[in-house]
This record gives sequence, structure tokens and C-alpha cells, in this order.
Amino acid sequence: MSTVTNDTDLNPTAASLLGYLDVAPMTGWDLDRFVQASIGNFWNVTRSQIYRELRTLTEGGYVKAGDAGPRDRVPYAITSKGRKAFEAWISQAPPPEVIRSRLLLTIFFGHHLPTARLREIVDAERDRHHATLDRYLALEPQLAGVADQRFPLVTLHFGIRYERAMLESLDELAALLDQEGRGGA
Repeated sequence: MSTVTNDTDLNPTAASLLGYLDVAPMTGWDLDRFVQASIGNFWNVTRSQIYRELRTLTEGGYVKAGDAGPRDRVPYAITSKGRKAFEAWISQAPPPEVIRSRLLLTIFFGHHLPTARLREIVDAERDRHHATLDRYLALEPQLAGVADQRFPLVTLHFGIRYERAMLESLDELAALLDQEGRGGA
């Protein structure tokens, strides 16, 4: 459910959609593609959330729906009210971060799992984080040197460091599991 109640009380999902629409008018489908290729790497936004927020933003006068085009896709454009609301939202200091990681919960309570099962989880997560790191590293040259991509590039660099840190932590856990498997401490 959307929490847009006034010009400065946008939720992050609604605000991110306004940020995209400030670049150019887009359909919900276009927004979903852009989200998944960019902020979807660190901010979970579902297609249903996009359409729900677009409906709420339209009702609030933050965006204007255009005429349906091919496949009945409706383009949305940011309004001056939407631009003003986005500028107010983005200028606020973000609240403190809260890490919510199912993987970290599993590791924390890992003593409840057989070592072999925990090792399977570690191996699968290593593969997943390696694939994400490879995707980020492939994206880096595309953003490097492009003036209007300097802030997304900084965000990408954070993602690269994050994936490397996750891999380092998973390696640490794998070494611990290997040591336990050999009868170590």
C-alpha cells in the first residue's frame, strides 16, 4: 500500500519512480525494466508496486497518465508537483540503515543445521554472489566516463565492494566448516 500522504512524505518506491520519470516519460513496463537494471540491485521493487504507486501518484497529481500506446501501455510523465515533491524527498537525510538479511539469519543460527546442509547453502550463496559481482564488473566500463552516470557509478562501486565483502565472509564460513569437518575446534 502506498504511503504518499503529502508532498514531502513520499515512500522510497514512489520517490524512485518520480526520479525515473524526471528523466523521461515512461510506461510501467519501462519503469520495471529500468528498476531491475539499476536500483533493483539494492532496492526491491515489484511490478505490482510500480503499478500501484503509479496509480497513487496519478491520483495525487504527481504524475500524469498519457494515452495508451502499443499493447495498451500507458506512458506517465512527472508533473511540476511531482518534481517538487521528489526534490523535497531527495533532499531529506535518509533514516539509519537496517540490514535485513535472511542469509545472515541462517548463518547466525547455523549451529542448528547439519554442517553439510550449511555448506550447501554457503556454496549456493557463493555462486549467486559471484554471478552478481561478475554482472556488476561487466557493467562498470559502461558507466565509467559517462558524465551523467557518475552517481550511479558510485552506487555500482558500493555494490562491487558489498559483493566482495559477502564473498569474503562466505569464504570465512566455508573455512570454519572445513575445519570442523576435519575435527578442528
